[in-house]
Amino acid sequence: MLKKIFAFAFILTGGILLASCGSGKKSGDKLSGTVEIDGSSTVYPVSEAVAEEFRNVQPEVRVTVGSSGTGAGFKKFARGETDISDASRAIKDSEKQSLQENNIEYKELTVALDGISVVVNPENDWINSITVEQLKQIWKPDSKVQNWSDLNPDWPNEDIHLYGPNTAHGTYDFFTEEIMGESGASRGDFNAVSDYNVAVQGISTDKYALGYFGLAYYEENQSKLKLLPVDDGSGKAVAPSLETVKNGTYKPLSRPLFIYIRKSSAAEPQVQAFVNFYLKNAGQLSKEIGYIPLPESEYTDQLKEFKEFYSELPNSESQQ
Repeated sequence: MLKKIFAFAFILTGGILLASCGSGKKSGDKLSGTVEIDGSSTVYPVSEAVAEEFRNVQPEVRVTVGSSGTGAGFKKFARGETDISDASRAIKDSEKQSLQENNIEYKELTVALDGISVVVNPENDWINSITVEQLKQIWKPDSKVQNWSDLNPDWPNEDIHLYGPNTAHGTYDFFTEEIMGESGASRGDFNAVSDYNVAVQGISTDKYALGYFGLAYYEENQSKLKLLPVDDGSGKAVAPSLETVKNGTYKPLSRPLFIYIRKSSAAEPQVQAFVNFYLKNAGQLSKEIGYIPLPESEYTDQLKEFKEFYSELPNSESQQ
C-alpha cells in the first residue's frame, strides 16, 4: 500500500467521512458482510484508500482489495469470485463474452484519470524527454534496440534494461495499444512485473534502466526516479500531471480508470454502501494519491446511474 494512503487517513476527520459515506441506513446503523475487490494494480491504490476510510465508518464490513492485474481480475469477476473488478482499461469483448456466458451482469463506473509515466534512473543525464516514435522503436515486437546508442549514437553504448507490467495488467494493454496500435504488441525480453514496486526498485538502482507504470507510482517515488516528458509527434514534450492529463495535453498516454460492479453483488447493502462511498470520496482520495479526479458533476451523475442500476434488485436497501 502506498504511504500516502496512510497519511491521508490522518488528514481527513471522521465527521467528514461520515457525512459523505451515505451507508443507506439511519445514522448510526452499522452494516456487516464482505466486499471482495481485485484487478488493476493501477487502480489498487485508489480502491485501497477508499476501503481504508470505509473501514473506519463501517468496521463490521470486511473489505479486501487485491491487485492481480486488470485481465486476471476480470477472470475472477467472470467466475463470480469478486464483487468489484478494478480496471485500468475498458473491458474487452472477449471478457464481456465470458461474463455473458456466466450470466453475470455488471455496471461500469469511472473513478479517476491517470497518465502512464515513462521513467528512468535519476543518474541518467543523456535523455530528458522521449518521443512516441522512440518508445515504439524500443518496445515493438522483435525490436533491434538493445543499447541506448541504438536510439542515439551520442548516448551510452550500454544495454537498456527495460521494466514494464506483465500481460495480466491493463497498463500493458493500454500502453501497447497506444504506442504500437495493437493491444499486446510488445517485445518479450523485458522485466515483466506483477508488482510495480518491483519496477520502481529496479529502475531506481540501475542507471541504464527505463520503464513505465501508472502516475501514482512515480508520484510516490519521485526522489528515486526521473520522469520523461513525452512528445506525441507535435514537437513538444509534455510531462504527465494533474493539469496535463485533465486538459488532454498529455498524449497519448492518458486514460480513465474504472471499477466494475457485479449486479448480483449490488443487491447487498454493504456493497451498495461501499460503491456510493467510493464515488463520493474518489475525487479527493485519488488526487491525494497522485491520480486525477473527475469533475464533481461526473461523480454525481454516476451516483444516480448506480442507484438506478440496483434500485430494482431484490433485497436492495436503496442506499443513498
